[in-house]
Amino acid sequence: MAPMGIRLSPLGVAVFCLLGVAVIYHLYAGVISSRLTAFRQRRKVDLRDLLAVSVEAAVLGGKEVKKVRDENNLKERSKGKTKEGASELLTLGDLQSHRKMYNLIKNTFPNIMVNSEEHDNMVDKAATWSRDIPSDILDKIEGGKNVPAESITVWIDPLDATQEYTENLVKYVTTMVCVALDGKPVIGVIHQPFTEFTAWAFVGQGSNMHSRSSYSVSPPSVIVSRSHSGKVKNYIHDAFGNSTTITEAGGAGYKVLSLLEMPAHETASMDQADVYVHITFIKKWDICAGAALLNALGGHMTTLKGEDIDYSGTPLNKGGLVASVGVDHKAILERLPNWDPEKH
Repeated sequence: MAPMGIRLSPLGVAVFCLLGVAVIYHLYAGVISSRLTAFRQRRKVDLRDLLAVSVEAAVLGGKEVKKVRDENNLKERSKGKTKEGASELLTLGDLQSHRKMYNLIKNTFPNIMVNSEEHDNMVDKAATWSRDIPSDILDKIEGGKNVPAESITVWIDPLDATQEYTENLVKYVTTMVCVALDGKPVIGVIHQPFTEFTAWAFVGQGSNMHSRSSYSVSPPSVIVSRSHSGKVKNYIHDAFGNSTTITEAGGAGYKVLSLLEMPAHETASMDQADVYVHITFIKKWDICAGAALLNALGGHMTTLKGEDIDYSGTPLNKGGLVASVGVDHKAILERLPNWDPEKH
């Protein structure tokens, strides 16, 4: 209340308040502006940095996978059953790898969405990026490729081929990271923990992998899942004839690598195939990294109907898949019988 005899003018009060705001703005405009700029910068992600982090995460996860297997301390248990009735296993290797991979990526880029096959409440703030960018990435990929964090979805598979891992069939085991931009895979990393080989690709920018010099499609050699194969063998023979060679293998990451030219020191332990086919449900963390690798090399990974797979949203891909590189993908699709994975 104003002192006795003094009447405050509403206009004067308004002018005084405006002057106060102007003074405060003048004093703090620089601070506010710099903080807004810093916030915007944090919301942008350099994809070359994210590729380097993805490689580091896959390698660190792979070390945990190998350590647990070497110590023979798997502590395996079932997470449930697949649609085909096969057990989905969880081991200490899966869990330890998840903790390393997930926390490293989230601590480095807290604003991006990271989806992992495994779930765990353990937060490891000590998991930080080394800031190292591998020399082959520096040679092939330019920096400054900044994109909004909200456009990115990262899919990680801390241990692909868990069934084979429990059987000590370690050649099939991989750790994988994939970066999807607006649902399209742009970065793929597939690491083999037991040989320490890492395949990577950045679509439209470069890769350390190549397609092979030749492939056969008359008939093709087809690689399929050994643990979730369903009725795939009959399906393949119906498509390409009974003389078609079918190779059963573990791990979606391994199966994609079987389509590519591997380094000479890796080829002895690898199967080779011309086409990868899967006719049952499969999760996006299993296939996103492989899709990015193939896309970067001019190949394709689609549903059985030839549709592109959206690597955002829910984890489940219900359309099966066909993966190829160096061949006419459309011609492969045209030879496939009609098949609805949801009805089988």
